[in-house]
Order: sequence, then structure tokens, then C-alpha cells
Amino acid sequence: MKKNFVIIITLILLLITFSGCSGNTNRTSSDTSSSNNVKSETYSNTVISEENITDNSQPLNSISSDDVNMDTILTKLDKSLLSDYDYSKLKNQNITLNVCNWGEYMAVNQDDYFDVNQEFEKLTGIKVNYKTFATNEELYSKLKSGGGDYDIVIPSDYMISKMIKEGLIQKLDFSNIPNFSYIDKKFVGLEYDPENEYSVPYTWGIVCIVYNKNMVKKEITGWCDLWDEANDNNILMFNNPRDAFGIALTYLGYSQNTEDKKELEEAASTLKQQKNLVQAYVMDEIFDKIGGESSAIAPYYAGDVQTMIDENPNLDFCIPKEGTNKFVDAACIPTAAKNKEAAEMYINFLNEIQVAYANCDYLCYSTPHTGVYSLFDDEIKTNPLRCPPDDYLNEKTEVFINLSDETNAYTQELWNQIKIEKSKSPWLVPAFLLISIALTFFLNIRRSRKKKQDIF
Repeated sequence: MKKNFVIIITLILLLITFSGCSGNTNRTSSDTSSSNNVKSETYSNTVISEENITDNSQPLNSISSDDVNMDTILTKLDKSLLSDYDYSKLKNQNITLNVCNWGEYMAVNQDDYFDVNQEFEKLTGIKVNYKTFATNEELYSKLKSGGGDYDIVIPSDYMISKMIKEGLIQKLDFSNIPNFSYIDKKFVGLEYDPENEYSVPYTWGIVCIVYNKNMVKKEITGWCDLWDEANDNNILMFNNPRDAFGIALTYLGYSQNTEDKKELEEAASTLKQQKNLVQAYVMDEIFDKIGGESSAIAPYYAGDVQTMIDENPNLDFCIPKEGTNKFVDAACIPTAAKNKEAAEMYINFLNEIQVAYANCDYLCYSTPHTGVYSLFDDEIKTNPLRCPPDDYLNEKTEVFINLSDETNAYTQELWNQIKIEKSKSPWLVPAFLLISIALTFFLNIRRSRKKKQDIF
């Protein structure tokens, strides 16, 4: 009987896990948008006026599109466009740089682009060992455990703050990174690195909404549409607590960086209400599900949304009227790095105008690099996915900061509760239990017959 009991309990636990991942809860209210104290301004897939274009100041050694062959700028590195920097000073020293970046987050091994790492190797004689990671938390775990032997990493804002606090990354010698002068002052000294001693911004962007114009039933204006019953079973939601709670908190009119337990609990309650409408909790799968038209609407990162729209004309985007997260990914050097000067050389190379332009064009993310901005044509400058307007950025966006350990733990606890909430159908668990009991009896009868056969 103990074995039978264990089988039943195991099956029940599996069901609970399954329900947390794909099941839903009944929605108690469809009108929580009334709590949002926000402007009803909507940014959609249209150009914006010239007056809203970001005013990127340019350093004296900037170049314009008249100075370069724009037809070949992506396919061949033009050494005449490089800054006056001695990239040969570490040659013949048998140096290998271990670089860890997000997946598909640099122009390497791409047919239409020169390979950034190969060009760096040819220029410097330094070998690049290039690895990727999937989440900030994965990278953090590697550095924290000592398992990541990296010279350069490119985490996101709030994780940079955490790494600074825990001594996992080190201060940079900016005399070895003169191309830092290209970084727009708007991205210098942000909350995650207030003195700007540890990081050099690589890309930035906002979280927006991507949707299929043929599958949604009315105009998409903001996060409220992810709680709209009209989109039932066609909604995808981020499968991580920081992003999911960030959206829910913004939807409710709260700060994405709140540490107030009551506000976090209200956000959790709102996410539980939404769960009844959610088709799946996913991350990178959003690209395939929305692009493949098996889902209709989802939050996603602006650069990837631009790529998705370029590939599928049925897709459109919305910049949420309630506000959103503005994220910055930046290059840093771990404290345990073995080749700090070479790593700083690599960061400087990433900020050569042509190199930074190639990466930006490949990724479709926004750029903090004023030299790259100077090469943009008007179509890009007025595209709110690539260059969101300053008024929206100033009034409606927040950068994630590192929250206290207590808040992170409590948020994770609330998220776990959301994920294991019982499924949409109240009959699923009882039915599963009946099936489990029937299966147990069947196995008992079968064993009994088998024993009789063995006896006779």
C-alpha cells in the first residue's frame, strides 16, 4: 500500500506543477485599469515628430553618413574609420579573452555582417573565447560560484547593481576606454552605477507590446490589454517574476522598484486574475509563438519586436500608455578577470563607431552611442521602437534597480504561489485523482494475477 500511496501523491504533485505552468485561475475583475493614474497617450507603429527625437550630443571626432560607404559599412571593417588607439600593444602575448554575452546579442557568425570578434582578433592578436548566457540570474550564479572564468560580461542594469554590491565586478580604467566619450550623457551615472565606475553601456531599450493585427479584436493601447477577456487564451506573459511584477505594478500605477509588501501583494493578486486568460508563461518562445501566429499578444523587448515586425507584416506594436521598463545592458569586467587591460581594449573596440553601428543594426535595439546615432537616417530616428521619444522616456519609464534580498525573496514566494495556483477547470484535479485511484487498483489486480500465475 505504501507504494500505491506514493504513486498517488507523486501524480498529484505532477498535476499541481502542470497546473502552475499551463493552467489558469478564474478572473475576478476585468476593470482594474481604473486604478491607473496615467495619461491616455498611445505610441503605435507610426513615426514620431522631429521635435521628439533624442538630442544626442556628438563628440568632435564623430563621423556622418557622408564620410562612409553606407552600402558596405556592415559587411567590411574599414580601418580608416577606427579611432587613434593602439590595438597592437598586446600582440604576441598569447592572450585569450573570455567574453560572456546574451545569446544572439552581437554581430558574430552572421552572413550580412563582418564578424566583430574575428576583426578584433585580427587587429589585436588577442583570441576571443565567446560564450552566451540566457538570463541575468544564470550569469550571476556562474560568477558567484566561481564557475564563470570571464574577462568581460554584459549584464543588465539591476544585476550590475547587485554585482557591484557583492564585489563581483571591478572598477574600470577609462584611460584604456577613450571611446567612452561617445556614450550619451543620458546613460552615464544611472541608478545601477551612479558614479559610472564599473560599466560601459552597450545597448538599451524598452519593454513594449507586440501583437497580431488579424488576431486581436480591438485597438491595443497598453498593459490593460493583457488583462482583457477579448484576448482570452491568446496572451503570452513573461516567465520571470521581475518582468511580470514590473508589468503588473506599472498597470496598477505603482513603481516597478517598490519594496512595499502591500503593493507587491496587490500585483500578485492582479497576476492571478490575469492567469485565467494566459495561454502560456514564456520568454524567448514569444518570438516563435507570436511570429508563428499561435498567439496574439505579448510583452517583449523593443529590439526583438522590431525584428519580428520586419519578418511578419501581420504584426504591430504598442508602447504602453501606462509606462514601462527601460533597460540598459552594459559591458563589465569581473573581479576575477585575468586580462583586465585586454578586456578594456575589447570594450573600447565595441565602441568604435563602425563596430557599434554594426551591432546596433543587427540587434535593432536602441543605442547609447552618439556616433552610431549620427549615422541613423530619419526613418530610424523617428521610429519609437529604435528611438523612443524623450517625453515618454522621462515621464513613463523606470530602470530596474537591485532590490533588497528580503523583497526579492518575497516576490519569488508570491510568484511561486501564482504559478501553482489551481487550473481553470475545477474538475481537473478530482478527475485526475479518480484516474490515479483506478490505475492503482488496476496495478494491484494485475500484480495479484501475476502472483497466482507464478504460484501455479
